[in-house]
Amino acid sequence: MTHPSPVGRTVAPSAAERAYRHLKRAILEQVHPGGSLVSEGEIAEATGVSRTPVREALLRLETEGLVRLYPKRGALILPVSAREITDVIEARRLVEVHAAEQVWPRRAEIRADLAARLAEMRAAHAAGDLTALMAADRAFHATVVDAAGNEILAELYQRLRDRQLRMGETTFRLSPRWADMALTDHAAQLAALDADDPGPWLATVASHIDNAARALRGLR
Repeated sequence: MTHPSPVGRTVAPSAAERAYRHLKRAILEQVHPGGSLVSEGEIAEATGVSRTPVREALLRLETEGLVRLYPKRGALILPVSAREITDVIEARRLVEVHAAEQVWPRRAEIRADLAARLAEMRAAHAAGDLTALMAADRAFHATVVDAAGNEILAELYQRLRDRQLRMGETTFRLSPRWADMALTDHAAQLAALDADDPGPWLATVASHIDNAARALRGLR
């Protein structure tokens, strides 16, 4: 007797995974803003799962620094702190400037991808689509980091992206001019790839991170 091949078959996520994805997305998109309290019952009802997988999901989110659990009360969505902003900006600078240095000799390989991400950002901005704008912006940054070829740094950057998303969402919502600034910065980075030396490229990468730091700290 032959059995159907599992190749190509989509495996449904577990109940705990569904609850985790649902709540994490709600936190990152600020459906549940920092400082709010959510109960296990609310999450269970919203995701159609029992409370046991909800508890597993909340434990994962607590280890990621997104919630703090209070027995019999629920989970507090942790607000973004000034210290968290400073830590993330420092980590971004270390990872992204290093990645920019590493990709310079192979810059021709990423130019088309960066140009495509910038075009997506412009289209999303023109359409007023904040979610698409954020996604294209994150993809622009990740393109450079991934191309550097260091899997450990790429993994670290992936973990930073969730924190960046939550901070970035606040920035874009509360500072409409920041979207224009991000587009200008990324256009400058793309143009710098055509220079004969890496100086302008590295300067624009560092400058963009500094601009992000100023915008984030200015909102506090």
